[in-house]
Amino acid sequence: MVGNNAWTQNIKEWIEQNHPNLVITGYKITSPDTTDYNCIAWAAGSTEEWWWPDAKGQDYWPPNILREESLTAFIMAYQTLGYEVGDNASLEAGFEKIAIYVLDEKPQHSARQLPNGMWTSKLGQYEDIEHNTLEGLEGSIYGYVACVMKRRLTDRE
Repeated sequence: MVGNNAWTQNIKEWIEQNHPNLVITGYKITSPDTTDYNCIAWAAGSTEEWWWPDAKGQDYWPPNILREESLTAFIMAYQTLGYEVGDNASLEAGFEKIAIYVLDEKPQHSARQLPNGMWTSKLGQYEDIEHNTLEGLEGSIYGYVACVMKRRLTDRE
């Protein structure tokens, strides 16, 4: 989806410098950068808005959910979409999963599991990637996976 040129090489270098575990666990760039949405929205299945619980209400956040950077608030936000806290990140037939990463007790990133068991992430305002494991993005930027959530797939999904 994304071409193999000097720009792509620069992006790959940036990704690998900031997320060195991806070099070991594997990833590929799947779309160009955009500021239309972020990782929280992407995990929720939205490419129409930037999700964040900013205090001023400038970004989208589900109605009646705490506007605070806490794991509890992010769990509540994803619960509005039918997700419930799960107990593992393994591929599970009939379910879609997301993972919430935290650093210093504050959510930093979310990823969504694809039907093939791989994970997809939006890197802030930058590219979307597909990565083999959740551990690929763990580190000093996003922290670690603090919560995995799942929802049952319906016939229309």
